[in-house]
Amino acid sequence: MNISARVYLDHAATTPVRAEVAEQVADDLASGLGGWANPAAQHASGRRAGALLAQARSRLATALDVDPHEVIFTSGGTEADALALTGRVLAARAAGVARPRLVTSAIEHPAVLDSARTAAVQLGAEHVEAPVDRAGRVDTESLAGLVAPGRTALVSVMAANNETGAVQDLAGIVAAVRAATGTDRPGTAGYVPVHSDAVAAVGKVPVDMHGWGLDALSLTGHKLGAPVGVGALIARRDFTLVTPTGGGRQERGLRSGTQDVVGARALTLAVELAILEREAEAARLEGLRSRLLAGATALEGVHATLPDGVAHAPATAHLWVEDAAAEALLMTLDLAGIDASAGSACHAGVSQPSHVMLAMGYGEDAARATLRCSMGRETNAADIERLLAALPDAVQTARRARLPHHRHF
Repeated sequence: MNISARVYLDHAATTPVRAEVAEQVADDLASGLGGWANPAAQHASGRRAGALLAQARSRLATALDVDPHEVIFTSGGTEADALALTGRVLAARAAGVARPRLVTSAIEHPAVLDSARTAAVQLGAEHVEAPVDRAGRVDTESLAGLVAPGRTALVSVMAANNETGAVQDLAGIVAAVRAATGTDRPGTAGYVPVHSDAVAAVGKVPVDMHGWGLDALSLTGHKLGAPVGVGALIARRDFTLVTPTGGGRQERGLRSGTQDVVGARALTLAVELAILEREAEAARLEGLRSRLLAGATALEGVHATLPDGVAHAPATAHLWVEDAAAEALLMTLDLAGIDASAGSACHAGVSQPSHVMLAMGYGEDAARATLRCSMGRETNAADIERLLAALPDAVQTARRARLPHHRHF
């Protein structure tokens, strides 16, 4: 198989490592700078590694307009999410809250939803989900009604949805939480911190943690051109967490384990480059997205999931197909040399309706017949035309595989 001849439209799952980042990683591993050494070691190589780690933390903080002390390096977005949710439940339990409440939206990434559900089963937490509208936007009034001051350990709402690309009004969500609790001052009675999974947002849309009033956000490198295995939790100093693990107590005492200096530097460079190029890339990708949606929805029974005018990440085009089987749709595209997905790769291989679509009010048939095409720096107009040329046959094949027809849209 000639991989280079394929059209890759699954950048929301993982995007290729950028050449600049790959070169830096290779240099770090081969050079005598000591980036590969343990940064906690007291010898010269360890001290050099520690200095490089501190530099990476400072540069990442500058790129995100936060304080270096707020940067906690992790193995990726999933660990960052889990640390935020589990750490907040444990902190609430330590403060005497018998059954801490976690409030999330109904369309969160599995990293958040599974962490919340696990905390409910294993740590005695309560997990409640705020509804969304047909466009996947959180109902702020309903969310505010779920916030119980004094008992709610955390509210977590993602910045941009990993399946549909819908962007939330996080400043409005935070304001609703603050109004519901009657306080916007951390450490005061009834204060409820707000976290956001910003994995699908950083480098794609404007992200302003402090401007939005967030207490913490998660990001990862492999969506931005860094290798898999490095991410970060950005957390205010007063965002109290209790670590679920023991060990060396690295990363502000919250994440044990030898720090990955090479990975931290790779993440930092990838974030810097993505933010630097964001506006120009957003305009380019928006044009490709518009062409993709126009061409796809010209086919009978193929629909754009997000209504016109809804704030969205420009790299993601999400569709649903009447009377179709997603597996057959993706397989036919795969055979045509096109890599796309039905949704989150974290549940790859599991045939189930999209929980995001169901929460948005779509029926199960529509939620089982989705197509997510996500673009990146390498995506060009020819790639979109190849997809549109292959799509009619893929749709027909998917419909033949979907028998009997049950239309509940």
